[in-house]
Amino acid sequence: MNENFTDELHTLKLSEDGTYTAYSKEYDEHYHSTKDGALQESLKKHVIPAFRVCKKNEVNILDICYGLGFNTLATIDYYAKNRPNTTLNIYSAELDSSLVKSLENFIYPKEFDGFGEIIDAISRDGFYKKKNVKIEVFLGDAREYIKKFEDKFDIVYQDAFSADVNPMLWTKEYFSDIKNTMKKDAVLTTYSTALKIRLALHENGFKVYLNSGEGFRAATISSLEEIEEFKKVDMEHKISCNPDVRPLRD
Repeated sequence: MNENFTDELHTLKLSEDGTYTAYSKEYDEHYHSTKDGALQESLKKHVIPAFRVCKKNEVNILDICYGLGFNTLATIDYYAKNRPNTTLNIYSAELDSSLVKSLENFIYPKEFDGFGEIIDAISRDGFYKKKNVKIEVFLGDAREYIKKFEDKFDIVYQDAFSADVNPMLWTKEYFSDIKNTMKKDAVLTTYSTALKIRLALHENGFKVYLNSGEGFRAATISSLEEIEEFKKVDMEHKISCNPDVRPLRD
């Protein structure tokens, strides 16, 4: 184990798929589900479902929040293996600058062995560009960062700490700002299936779909347009059965 990564705010944790995640003492949560596994959660709840829907030759991705970088790195790896000629432009915000600077010491899975140059560049500069991959990591408030963009993104990975400990990145108003960053045919992925989160999406005009399958707990995918690849959630039925549930508000 690389003790250089562990500090007063973070400790390493081995998840069930054999890959490491980290535990945040500040938020009292792990960065990934230790049951689903760090790499498998990134792939099955974010990268693969978005990949199924978005088939463009150039893809702009908003990764909220960067964290340990799994979503970004798993995206690069998956596209390289399955759609290698795609241009990837990945934009991310991360409040914890000390975490990003420490990632050169994190124990990543073997699938990321070829990404040392990327990891070092992000840890040092918050920026990487080479061939068909560009990554920008903004160190600061995601709520402010996303206001820079309009009609920009094809994919949004909504992967902040849970609403219980980080509610400001799950409110109805937040998703309104996210909607403004997205193209009309864009998709949003998230691990959350909570009704209050789905309501925040629904009340912003998003259509809500179930992302489920073998080896991981169910998740959510949303779009402003109809998508055929996933089972649609009947939000009106959910609302009628749970009339007291409300979306989070600023």
